[in-house]
Amino acid sequence: MTKLAVISGGLREPSSTRLLAERLEASVRKELGALDITAGSSFVELRPLGHPIIDAMITGFATAALEEAFETVAEADGVIAVTPAFNASFSGLFKSFFDVLPEETLSDMPVLIGATGGTERHSLVLEHALRPMFSYLHAIVSPRGVYAATDDFGAPAQEGSALGRRITTAAADYARLVQGCGSHQRRDAFTEELASMEQLLGGSDGESRR
Repeated sequence: MTKLAVISGGLREPSSTRLLAERLEASVRKELGALDITAGSSFVELRPLGHPIIDAMITGFATAALEEAFETVAEADGVIAVTPAFNASFSGLFKSFFDVLPEETLSDMPVLIGATGGTERHSLVLEHALRPMFSYLHAIVSPRGVYAATDDFGAPAQEGSALGRRITTAAADYARLVQGCGSHQRRDAFTEELASMEQLLGGSDGESRR
């Protein structure tokens, strides 16, 4: 089974960010089903993790709840990440989660990006903030993201609405990306660095014996 981790950075309850995340998740699972891929999803809600995230930034140690969130993301074959937009960028809480996420967790991970905001003015957050950040983290970012303004949620929650069409199109692209990437292989930066160092030392020892 393909595992999806859905990261929602909504700060309020109820949250339009969570609503968009749920609609993206449902559409992605439907599109994966059309490709004969069974998917299961786990949601990571960042609002309850606010204090643990800040504590991890200050102390360098993660609580059990935050470790569980890290493991959910690391075990996934794909990530759907949605944030509220503030001043044309992601929220501080959303960014902080990825600041403390263990290195290489998202390496080669297919990621579908989404954002919510009050008006269409913030829609460039997808290309100016989210896509560069996930590219820096070595994720494989799906070509289409989804932005939803407050007015979008006034329309019926169906595929025929403008937001519904954007969600369906983005989900179809992302499903094909997940299919092409296959099962995600976890990477451990520390282990890889240690193995590389041992290889270098082994090579040096070999050279010294010649």
